[in-house]
Amino acid sequence: MILALFERPGGVETEEGAWVVYDLERDEARFGAACVEGPALVWVVARDGEELAAFRPGVPLARGSEERLDPHLQVELELRGTTERLLRCDRVDFPPGSVAYRHVHPGPGVRRLLHGELTIDRGDGAPRTYRAGEAWFEGADDPVLATASASEETAFVRVLLLPAEWAGRRTIRYLDPADEARPKLQRATILLEEPLRL
Repeated sequence: MILALFERPGGVETEEGAWVVYDLERDEARFGAACVEGPALVWVVARDGEELAAFRPGVPLARGSEERLDPHLQVELELRGTTERLLRCDRVDFPPGSVAYRHVHPGPGVRRLLHGELTIDRGDGAPRTYRAGEAWFEGADDPVLATASASEETAFVRVLLLPAEWAGRRTIRYLDPADEARPKLQRATILLEEPLRL
């Protein structure tokens, strides 16, 4: 299974399919058929590289069939267990200086920073700071510590592929039980959830 993120600065028009379209100016997400006149992001779920390649030449992901369309970020996923999945798009906002203590999520996802800066520490001794427009992948149960910019608001939008039983539920699980009781300044807003059979 492949999850890919495409940047569409000139807008996008999609037909029905297994993708999420995010309108950057309106802060809205749609599943399947959508039309966005301004800058947009598109996450595509594909069974393999061949299926993903079929989305590149223009229709249905871009206006104009001459345009080449390469993913901003593409990852291969190994999904185990049930074929009943949930595709969730949400946005996470951090006030200056806030921290998402070391935590995991039950499904993999691709994130894209909207504004600010976010430092992701995976515990491997090499934390990485992401800036507006950059994207990254976190696998299911990958432990991360996220620290937002000390001087400005930070936000990212992401698409997660979750087990179906997580519909409508908060997915973050802190690794240190003491962190559950600590104040949380970040705010996650679910923009859409769609069942997906893989």
